[in-house]
Amino acid sequence: MKRMIFAGYGGQGVLTLGEIVATIAMKKGKHVTWMPSYGPEMRGGTANCAVIVSDKLIGSPIVLSHIDILFAMNQASVDKFIPKMNSGGLVIMNSSLVINKPTRTDINIVELDATNIAIEVGSPRVANMVMLAGFITNSDLCELGDVQSVLDERFKGARSAQLIPLNMTAIEKGIATLK
Repeated sequence: MKRMIFAGYGGQGVLTLGEIVATIAMKKGKHVTWMPSYGPEMRGGTANCAVIVSDKLIGSPIVLSHIDILFAMNQASVDKFIPKMNSGGLVIMNSSLVINKPTRTDINIVELDATNIAIEVGSPRVANMVMLAGFITNSDLCELGDVQSVLDERFKGARSAQLIPLNMTAIEKGIATLK
């Protein structure tokens, strides 16, 4: 069982990112929960979602502690969720927006300059996809082809299909920076 939190502020795509990972896990035959949590603001307020992926039935979708994987898009997310991480857990952190780095030595931290990489490839809105690169390179739950398949389904139609190359470029650029 992997307990994950995807956290940031509204507009960063953390709920979408969690949904993509959950969809990939479902396609692989895993049991999955996805539970969003966000403030009343449309943009700029806090937003996060909990995703649990397991080979067995999941008793509750709630993740309050014992986090195995944290996607932290901003400083507030790091401050709130790092203390709740399991020892040996994985943190994928947007170093563009996190000034005070975690000091825990018992967790694995992958730093991605996600916001700046996203701007470089064409849109700050794909910073969430750059963060996905950290998951692809540090987890056996997801591969690049899995993401392509989910994006192809999610962005069906002529207008939406144009978003796929930008998203894939953001992921590929993120992977390249980690090598």
